[in-house]
Amino acid sequence: MISEKLDRGLAKTRQNIFSRLGRLFSAKSKIDDNLLDEIEEILISADVGVETTDYLVDRIRQRVRRERYETSAELDSLIRDEIKELLEDSRQEKPVEGTKVILVVGVNGTGKTTSIAKLARHYQSQNKKVLLAAADTFRAAAIDQLSIWAERLNCEIIKHQANADPAAVVFDAINAAVSRKPDVLIIDTAGRLHTKNNLMAELEKIYRVITRLIPTAPHEAILVLDAGNGQNALNQAREFLKSVNVDSIFLSKLDGTARGGIVLAVRRVLNIPVRYIGTGEKAEDMAIFNAAEFVEGLFGAK
Repeated sequence: MISEKLDRGLAKTRQNIFSRLGRLFSAKSKIDDNLLDEIEEILISADVGVETTDYLVDRIRQRVRRERYETSAELDSLIRDEIKELLEDSRQEKPVEGTKVILVVGVNGTGKTTSIAKLARHYQSQNKKVLLAAADTFRAAAIDQLSIWAERLNCEIIKHQANADPAAVVFDAINAAVSRKPDVLIIDTAGRLHTKNNLMAELEKIYRVITRLIPTAPHEAILVLDAGNGQNALNQAREFLKSVNVDSIFLSKLDGTARGGIVLAVRRVLNIPVRYIGTGEKAEDMAIFNAAEFVEGLFGAK
């Protein structure tokens, strides 16, 4: 059964886009090329993207021919199955001895700092101690915002003054983690334009500092993407992947867009799992991604 948070986060996408599929299946009982063309149009309008839409529709056409589907009711189940299969990921989080070090990257404006607060709240709900590091030192507002969240969540934060060396903040944070032994250390990083070479050099320096003190870290690198940015979010991700080994995606602001199909494009094109979803503005407004629940949220329960 779908969680209330995910159901709320997908409400706009379901009501404005994927409900059109339901109406289409009700209006047309027989599968034909026109029906498949209309499905293709609806998927593209949901920001699934041309490449991923072509992949899905081609898969559907093949199965219709091979398995001799005839009615639109059968097609409804088929589309759900294909989307669920596309979104599923067999990779599991690796267990970590000691502090789990998480590096969070993403362009400014994607909701990165708030997403970090949601991650911290998620781990706190499991009775885990969280330490934050404000390594986005190029914006005083970023340090202030993370400090406010740390106070609200009652967790410690390592920070320096604005314009300090981000790697120095990370160095202090890693040392603090070694001595204080929190369960999780979440490191915020600068979100300037991803096309700037100095930003990527800075991230590489942060990696070196982390691995020098904890050779197995970072244990997870999370890229925050704004669901409302659609295909632009995909382009941002491609740029980050040139310099950062991203393990998972935090898709923020899903509740604010009617084009949540971007999740399918991210999974298909980048081959990186969407593991976290932002479903509101509060720290607890986060859902752990589940393919079956997501499909139910898109189409509604059968």
